[in-house]
Amino acid sequence: MGFWIEHYQGRPKLLVVDDKPINIRIINELFRADCDLHMATHGAQAIAVSKTLQPDLILLDIMMDGMDGLEVCRRLKMDPATAAIPVIFITAKREEDDEALGLELGAVDYISKPLNSAIVRARVKTHLTLKLQNDYLKGLARVDGLTGIPNRRAFDVRLAQAWSQACREGRTLSLMMIDIDYFKRYNDHFGHVQGDECLRQVAKAIAQSVNRPYDMAARFGGEEFACILPETNLQGALILADKIQARISQLAVAHPGSEVSKWVSLSIGVASLQPRIDREPSELIALADQQLYQAKQNGRNQIFSLAA
Repeated sequence: MGFWIEHYQGRPKLLVVDDKPINIRIINELFRADCDLHMATHGAQAIAVSKTLQPDLILLDIMMDGMDGLEVCRRLKMDPATAAIPVIFITAKREEDDEALGLELGAVDYISKPLNSAIVRARVKTHLTLKLQNDYLKGLARVDGLTGIPNRRAFDVRLAQAWSQACREGRTLSLMMIDIDYFKRYNDHFGHVQGDECLRQVAKAIAQSVNRPYDMAARFGGEEFACILPETNLQGALILADKIQARISQLAVAHPGSEVSKWVSLSIGVASLQPRIDREPSELIALADQQLYQAKQNGRNQIFSLAA
């Protein structure tokens, strides 16, 4: 598989859904050297695995006992958590109406049985390459061009995901809103080129402080940043806020226009709550923003917090 395999961070994840062990073995032989293979032998299992695994591609047999492949595909495409996963149908059926229905349901391709190794490998390579390219473009659209960290669009998507997960699991969700103190004065004194460099340094310091893979540091807009902290109570969020303050102090970026420090400093607002389905993520943003406002009103270069 050569070229495209090198561009994945890790190996592509391939989910094979078939109730016939012989078919699973054939596909396993074809791809075990290049992909991480995962198996499901019935429809319900395929749907559950897809949600947790988030495979790069699903090879789905149409003719299965119980829930057939068409229904599995239908349910996958109706769920936002799995709708973007490409599906290739594998089938011994050759009716054009069935193929048309499968494509209408959202499948990207059909492979006919008996399986031809060269064709299977070529089709899988094509759709994994397309998936990789699509993921790359989506990633670019969600990265702030100046600082290189996630942008407001990525923040909104991640907060909605974290909110939904916290609702399901009954976990606390925390949010941190961060503002660079007197940044307009910094820009006025040093100019916008140096101001952009300051934003990059602050963004890097914040992002390096957020270590867990399911947390997110993002540029919220202008000189304002945000950190989404799933499964984190107020105490844990405040520990991270102190860590970020310390990193910014260590940068020792001179700020002659500041009234609170001779260096660039931050005001931080932190809010924690238990999400519920009858509440909205915007409520958490508003709470954290209120705490940021308090930090700025009370002298800047400090942290204000609230658990709701």
